[in-house]
Amino acid sequence: MIELRTPAEIEAMKPAGRFVAETLATLREETKVGTNLLAIDRRAHELIRRAGAESCYIDYHPSFGARPFGKVICTSVNDAVLHGLPHDYTLRDGDLVSLDFAVSIDGWVADSAISFVVGTPRDEDLALIDTTQRALDAAIGTATVGNRIGDISAAIAQVARADGYSINTDFGGHGVGRIMHGDPHVPNDGKAGRGYPLRPGLVVALEPWFLQGTDELITDPDGWTLRSVDGSRGAHSEHTVAITEDGPIVLTDRSWLGVD
Repeated sequence: MIELRTPAEIEAMKPAGRFVAETLATLREETKVGTNLLAIDRRAHELIRRAGAESCYIDYHPSFGARPFGKVICTSVNDAVLHGLPHDYTLRDGDLVSLDFAVSIDGWVADSAISFVVGTPRDEDLALIDTTQRALDAAIGTATVGNRIGDISAAIAQVARADGYSINTDFGGHGVGRIMHGDPHVPNDGKAGRGYPLRPGLVVALEPWFLQGTDELITDPDGWTLRSVDGSRGAHSEHTVAITEDGPIVLTDRSWLGVD
């Protein structure tokens, strides 16, 4: 069921959005060559406890997950792009890292993701990350009253295809509110003018993600981590966005922190 939020409820969602933004900025700053993925999860857990927030991931067990996630952040590296389950891996020079983080504060959820390279970057990795970020910007710019879900999806796809990437629509954006994943589904490809009309009070997580050489995924033996079938690398950018009469509000905006 699609739920619309009042202006007061959108205001109440802002602390969760700010915390998610601040946490991702902190983790990006602290994540270096030599950082272990389990240390990233421990640090995120520490920040959650300090803020009095609740993790949306630790007990999360949807139909596509083999078991409850058990960690508080998704850490996807190189050919892993989504739902990366933190494990005992130490980051190496040139690794492409995606962090996806969602919490609830006072019963309201915010969800966001970033991708970056530790150490010496490859040009093709920076280009991929840039494409996901520009696709997210295009999606946010289209998230206005009077448009439809298909307009957001088409805007994402236009950026991806112009840069030569194919698109997987199995996993994409989604409604956000009292729970992390709600209606509507917002695929990363679609037809402009189609789908649910965008109305004031709709809050969605928009999340372009692309792989360098394919749009097909395989699941790791851990039952969670999704990787490219051909070993090519992936990147993921996500914000929680509220649609209002005055335009979209990015609840997880990090720009004021000096972070993309």
